[in-house]
Amino acid sequence: MASSATVQAALAAHRFGLGEASLAGIGADPQGWLLAQIGPADPARGEGLLTTRQALELIVAETEKRRLARNPLPGTTAEQLLAKHSRDVTLADGRSRLVTAAATQRPFAERLQLFWANHFTVSLTKGGVRGLVGAFERDAIRPNIAGPFEALLRASSMHPAMLRYLDNNQSAGPHSRVVKRLARKAQEMQEGPRVTGLNENLAREILELHTLGVNGGYTQADVTSFAAVLTGWRPAGLAADNGRPFDAAWHEPGPKVVLGKTYAEGPDALPQVLHDLARHPSTARFVSTKLARHFVADDPPPELVDRLAAAYQRSDGRLAEVYTELLKSPLAWNSAPAKLKTPEEFVVSTVRLLGGAERIGERGEFAKLGAGIIALGQRIHLAPSPAGWPDRAEEWLGPEAVWKRIEWANRVADKAGRFVDARALAGASLGPLLSEISQRQIERAADGPQALALLLMAPEFQRR
Repeated sequence: MASSATVQAALAAHRFGLGEASLAGIGADPQGWLLAQIGPADPARGEGLLTTRQALELIVAETEKRRLARNPLPGTTAEQLLAKHSRDVTLADGRSRLVTAAATQRPFAERLQLFWANHFTVSLTKGGVRGLVGAFERDAIRPNIAGPFEALLRASSMHPAMLRYLDNNQSAGPHSRVVKRLARKAQEMQEGPRVTGLNENLAREILELHTLGVNGGYTQADVTSFAAVLTGWRPAGLAADNGRPFDAAWHEPGPKVVLGKTYAEGPDALPQVLHDLARHPSTARFVSTKLARHFVADDPPPELVDRLAAAYQRSDGRLAEVYTELLKSPLAWNSAPAKLKTPEEFVVSTVRLLGGAERIGERGEFAKLGAGIIALGQRIHLAPSPAGWPDRAEEWLGPEAVWKRIEWANRVADKAGRFVDARALAGASLGPLLSEISQRQIERAADGPQALALLLMAPEFQRR
């Protein structure tokens, strides 16, 4: 019978980490191995990565496409040049995300980074954030995953990528100076102003998706008032790089009431609202539920959610305290794997199993892995909505989805199966999680490729 420490090592590697080729490196204290990883995420790896300022410069350049297209460089158009620039940045960001996850020695921290990047989704489905999504993860998410939730909330809410993704750059107070100026211009020129009032997208998503949750106690009036607080927060030009992308001309004058509290006019109101949202009991429960669902079960034990929410409130939202409570709770260490790996997690854990992280930086290899993730139903940095990618097995588990996983596993096995001992890998990676049935099937495989395909599709490797 496997020892408790051996079972916990396997769970540490796969449930809380990103998979390991061998459990030997975890040591005799799996819980301590995970606790030691709590802290800011590792810096992203890769070349061709832009800072937020550089990404904004790219966007500014793209807004000049029409003007530049009238005077293109010989042999090409400005649009072709800028499209190639954006494509190169997007590919560099995608490669960086995969290679960092595949190569990290702190997989629990990297899992948390992936979790929070999905919680605060910014997606390339919106063209206005092209080139900014990778910078958003590097600047807003990675440094803040283990600090106060308020710091993570502020960094994400005020980042140019979020402001553009949820259209706050187009939101103006109905009584703001810019709307009045445009109204006067419209009267003079008999044309309608292009900017007329509030855009509620960012306010609604911060309340519904980032903090309180859909049943967190806010009303439509709170959404409207919060949207008024947010007016003026827009990355105009490169102003966002100074840490406060606020344009007073777009701001709605006067006090605003959000969740029963009055906030004064001006840029200081937004940090104050975010401070209060971060400490709201509904935020504690919403965040705790999502963490428990991500790491433990689609329907997590209510007692575990209660413990995490209590740790959140007791610590004023210090996320390191919440993670520690999660790792120390026996409810998080049930030996039966309950979660299904997303396509990205499946591909990353396969690369970690086979030791191929260093090859992801090669354009051809990344293209194959990226195409594999797409074929499995997911796209890096392209979540379909502000809600991010789903985190329940039912969203990823269907006949067609399973068949696509089988096809991808067979393609990988055909290429790598002759160069690895899948039978030895199965035991070294999964340890006591590997069932007798799966072990027997792998051992009886006709050849190396079939053995590896069976390992990759084993329920114990598909789940975590």
